[in-house]
Amino acid sequence: MTTGRDPWWSPWHEGEGAVVLHVDLRPDEGRETRASSLLDDEERRRRDRFVVEGAARRFSLCRAALRINLAERLGCSNDELSFGYLEHGKPFAKVNGTRSPVSFNVSHSGSNGLIGFAEHDGLGVDLEERAPGRNFDGIGSSVYGPAEQRALTAAEGHRKTDLFYRLWSLKEALIKALGTGFSLNPSRFEVPPAMLGGARSSVFRFPHAPSDRWWLLDLGEPRFAAAMAYRLPRAAGSTLHVSAN
Repeated sequence: MTTGRDPWWSPWHEGEGAVVLHVDLRPDEGRETRASSLLDDEERRRRDRFVVEGAARRFSLCRAALRINLAERLGCSNDELSFGYLEHGKPFAKVNGTRSPVSFNVSHSGSNGLIGFAEHDGLGVDLEERAPGRNFDGIGSSVYGPAEQRALTAAEGHRKTDLFYRLWSLKEALIKALGTGFSLNPSRFEVPPAMLGGARSSVFRFPHAPSDRWWLLDLGEPRFAAAMAYRLPRAAGSTLHVSAN
């Protein structure tokens, strides 16, 4: 995938019915100028409302990378591409006003971003740059289930920091894939025990919606914690996990 003009994204993961790109959000005047030229009026207004340093740049670079890659996948021009929003705010793509079946999800933190694409709805990605020194046990008590809290309490030092953000990225990816936002309390479900023990992937299902299977994948690396969740076709898989409190 390339625009012919110094693309600031690269392939990150492909499989399980989805493609994930990594987006470089570091300052770059040429890229930022190119990105700004691709935004529509509503996106420019949204960009201009950011007050935190670097937030406008990160939004522009991520949104422009999304537009370029979506237009390529959908066979349309940037001007033909627009966005709509579901009840809980999850966006979807439209071509000349008609909703596209291709789904996407975006996450960014610090100088890194992820964009995921899938052929049908039910995709979530999350990326979190790790910030040490927070009250991880206190925060964890409100967003993690009992087994997750026990694991977090037992961890120390950098392991606690790594585990907190790993769990958060996994749960956030699941919530984003589901598309309900935080109307679903993240403490009401837990990541599969195998992943709590360090496994990189597992099949999962939500306690309140047991007929839907999700593929959950840890995409983290030394720079950041990251995850992808993707709804599996109804006929796929046989090993399921349900964990609730």
